[in-house]
Amino acid sequence: MQRYFLENKQVNEQNIIITGDDYHHITRVMRMEPGAEIIVVNNDGQTAIAKISEITNDAVVGAVIEWKDEEKELPIHVTIASGLPKGDKLDYIVQKGTELGALEFIPFIAARSVVKWDSKKASKKIERLQKIAKEAAEQSHRSVLPAVKEQMTVSQLIQYATSFDYKLIAFEEEAKRGETARLAKVLTEAKPGQSILFVFGPEGGLTTEEVDKLSAAGFTACGLGPRILRTETAPLYALAAVSYHVELLR
Repeated sequence: MQRYFLENKQVNEQNIIITGDDYHHITRVMRMEPGAEIIVVNNDGQTAIAKISEITNDAVVGAVIEWKDEEKELPIHVTIASGLPKGDKLDYIVQKGTELGALEFIPFIAARSVVKWDSKKASKKIERLQKIAKEAAEQSHRSVLPAVKEQMTVSQLIQYATSFDYKLIAFEEEAKRGETARLAKVLTEAKPGQSILFVFGPEGGLTTEEVDKLSAAGFTACGLGPRILRTETAPLYALAAVSYHVELLR
């Protein structure tokens, strides 16, 4: 059953109304007709099954059949901060990271980032990434739509990180030294409702100066196993590790 994320103003206890891109998807892509059932999720993460009752020239109207009690989200809130990578790698990180349960994504300007976003380009990039997150959240039946934040500098990232319970840097030099305990320790200690911020460098990794600056602000550098992972692979490794520890083992 197709899932759609709606604003609270589009759904109440009894009725739904869908416009915009989702209207186009329902009518042009899915070619649904009155009588079809869909799943809708509001801004508060509440999920309902709804039946389409009418399709007008610009809106899909329906009635709520049943509100569902779902447990789809990671019990630990995970934010992925990625140094701006080349090409479509950030698209991939957001798409697959959403499927794996990330709550937020933060692009940040790292010293070794080849890619640079001006203000106009950044706005379009964030809009595109948010759309990718929405589509991935619908496909994977999430009950929360992950947020893609505006790009940050390392200093802004440090300031943003003050409210997190755990702050980890995926640093390849730690992997080379065989460090394996810090991530496992955090995942063993973390309690439901707590938060983890993971920082990943771009191609070429983080500089020693960046790691020192983050470490001075309370971040912990850790390895992600004995192999060196690509910038688009490392966040997915971390999310899979979180899921295994806090969902499967518990």
